[in-house]
Amino acid sequence: QLQASGGGLAQTGESLRLSCTASGRAFGIHYMAWFRQASGMEREFVAGIIWSGGITFYADSVKGRFTISRDNAKSVVYLQMNSLKPEETAVYYCAANTYGSTRMATAIDYWGKGTQVTVSS
Repeated sequence: QLQASGGGLAQTGESLRLSCTASGRAFGIHYMAWFRQASGMEREFVAGIIWSGGITFYADSVKGRFTISRDNAKSVVYLQMNSLKPEETAVYYCAANTYGSTRMATAIDYWGKGTQVTVSS
């Protein structure tokens, strides 16, 4: 089970930090990621992290502004989002795979419920 939190309202240029706690099958997780889905749009990859090695991946649009990290002991993955833009308003979803890393939403094994991020101009 994946439980995301930390969404909310931010002004342009402000920061938010999302958290996602993995429980139950957390011992079997290989990869965790954040995706987002704006209204009327497809779900898109934002950032991912290999659980054991900490290797990270980012969408080009967020490189340098967003940081994904994890706390192995707590089975928590974070997404620090800085310099937010209005076009990043979306529902953000935590995702996990037990094998393989991916930027494709269709290749994700487990999804958490989304958390809304709204960035006002």
